[in-house]
Amino acid sequence: MLENSSVHTGLVKIDQTMPVQFQGSRIARELLRWMGWKIDFQGLPALQGVAILYPHTSNWDFPVAMLLKWAMGIEVKFWAKDSLFTIPVFGRWLRWLGGVPLMRKAASGVVAQMVALIQRKKAESSYFWLALSPEGTRSYQPGWRSGFYRVALEAGVPLALASLDYSKKTLMLRHYMQLSGDTVQDMQDIALVYVGVRGYRPGQAAPIQLLEQEKKS
Repeated sequence: MLENSSVHTGLVKIDQTMPVQFQGSRIARELLRWMGWKIDFQGLPALQGVAILYPHTSNWDFPVAMLLKWAMGIEVKFWAKDSLFTIPVFGRWLRWLGGVPLMRKAASGVVAQMVALIQRKKAESSYFWLALSPEGTRSYQPGWRSGFYRVALEAGVPLALASLDYSKKTLMLRHYMQLSGDTVQDMQDIALVYVGVRGYRPGQAAPIQLLEQEKKS
C-alpha cells in the first residue's frame, strides 16, 4: 500500500523526508478555501522530477490547477510547441506560466530533448520539475501517452502522482515512485494511487494503461 512521504521503486517502498519545501501564496490559499478546495502536499523528494496530473477531463482543470500551484508555491514546467512561444504576448505568458518550448520536428524527439534538459539540471544541481497530463487531452482516450514514463525513466528521476479529485475538491500530491522499467507493474502501482479519484467529467477519464501504439514506440 502506498503511504505518505514515500518514494517507490516498483513494489519496494523507500521511506524518506520531503527535503524540497515551498512557500505558497496566502491569497491563493484563502481563495481556494472559499471555493471549497483542499491541498494535500508536504513537499518534493528531489530537486528534479516528473509530475503527472490525473484525471484531465475539463477546461476547468487548468485554472484550478494553476490556482492550486500558486497556493502550494511549487514551480513546475510543462512542454509546448516552440511555435507558440513566437506569438507576441501569448508566448511571454506561456513562459511565465512555466512553458518550455520543444522542437517537435527535431531529430532527437521531444522525450530526448526533455531528458537531456533534466540531466543538465541534475549536473548543475538546479531545480526542475516537469508537469504533464498523461492523457494528453481532456477528451476521452483509451489510455495514457508514454512521454511522462519515458522521461522519468530515462532521466532517472522520481515520478510524482498528483490527483485532481472533484468529488472531494482535493489536490493530492503525496505519492512518489522511482520507475522500474517494468511497465505492467509500474502502471498497476500507479493505478492504485488513483482508485476512487473522480474528475470534473468522470466518464471522460482515460483508463490507467499505456496506449497500445505507445507501448511499441
